Amino acid sequence: MCLAIPLKIRSIDGKTAVGEAAGLTQKVRVDFLPDLQIGDYVMVHAGFAIQKMTEEQAKFDLSCIEEAIHAV
Repeated sequence: MCLAIPLKIRSIDGKTAVGEAAGLTQKVRVDFLPDLQIGDYVMVHAGFAIQKMTEEQAKFDLSCIEEAIHAV
């Protein structure tokens, strides 16, 4: 099973960006989202930003992931 993670875009350099969630950063490819801006939230799967999302949805998704981690 695969899991996509919401990240907030912190910087963009060409087709590569740095996203952040929970204090951790990750380099991601942004080939599929040409109109991406710093501060946007994206769903990241396998190192690629695959979809823009609202801040509200990203925070909800991250809280669900956090809840699942602590339930184990």
